[in-house]
Amino acid sequence: MRAPLIASPADLDSIPDVPAVFLLWAGVGKPYLARTALLKRRLKRLISDRDRVSRLLNLRGIAERIEYWPMGSRLESSLLHLELAQKHFPEDWPRIVRLRPPAFVRLTIDNPFPRTMVTTRLGRGLFYGPFASRAAAERFDGEMLDLFQIRRCEENLVPSPEHPGCIYGEMSKCLRPCQEVVTIEEYRSEATRVEQFLRTSGGSLLETAEAARDRASAEMQFEAAARLHQRVEKIVEVRGLGGELARAIDKLNGVAVVRAPEIDAVDLLFLMGGRWLEAVRFTLGDAGESMDHRLRDVTGALPGGGPPNMEHLSILTRWHGSSWRDGEWIAFESVEKIPYRKLVNAIGRVHGLKSAG
Repeated sequence: MRAPLIASPADLDSIPDVPAVFLLWAGVGKPYLARTALLKRRLKRLISDRDRVSRLLNLRGIAERIEYWPMGSRLESSLLHLELAQKHFPEDWPRIVRLRPPAFVRLTIDNPFPRTMVTTRLGRGLFYGPFASRAAAERFDGEMLDLFQIRRCEENLVPSPEHPGCIYGEMSKCLRPCQEVVTIEEYRSEATRVEQFLRTSGGSLLETAEAARDRASAEMQFEAAARLHQRVEKIVEVRGLGGELARAIDKLNGVAVVRAPEIDAVDLLFLMGGRWLEAVRFTLGDAGESMDHRLRDVTGALPGGGPPNMEHLSILTRWHGSSWRDGEWIAFESVEKIPYRKLVNAIGRVHGLKSAG
């Protein structure tokens, strides 16, 4: 967290009227935390000498110190607001930040008979997401399962030939491990295919289907090639349902390019393994070194991301899917595979919009 700017209520007229996150401190007790698009205007409402309507908060005569952080983007503002709320209000911060957890598709790979489920909690297993809504995750899950033959039931299976089974087994959409039609090893082989599909965002299944289609076409087996082409199209459709963000959570990496308070800079917010790192202020005024080279220096010094943070993922999902998104998002598989040309172009566009604004 960057150090705040500090002022007193007597300095109100010298405070800029800019987007900011701020704390108002009294002599004792917890501070008042808020974020605003117009800092001076908001502070004047809170601590001005004018009489206020009784229903409005007025801290005149109580506030002794103002700490504030000018913000260039709503994304960075949300992250700082969360950090300050957790620091100063450890028991009440969920109510203050009001974040809705995103949905994930979970594969229970530690179960003898793995299955998928939609959840908003992280834990054991493979998690794929985030999705903008639970409905979006459920749709992806249902369409993905049509490509495989793993179970959709929720029971703890005790396989037996007398098990009644379900409609999916009758439709050949499940290998029916409940009825001992396949062994545990055979079922887990199919579950491993699902795991690889999620870890590669569909790439593993798509490559196999395309290779089979091309082979059938080369051998002039046109009916088989047509069926395989339909399967390729289905796989592509399912991949698209994941959206731009969804991927295995340990590969959920990217960078948000957003405006900075300074006119000649942008902020780079890196997400590594589902956790935001400290924002990097990137100045554009240095003409002595190429932007590509400077960016590689920045990414080479990035620390590890640590375990996924559900609040950080909530902020990512809300910002990315909002109508007020004030920056660009670039996903990458690893630091070694950052698309620097895309990143340079995104910096130029965000800085250009900022300058025009």
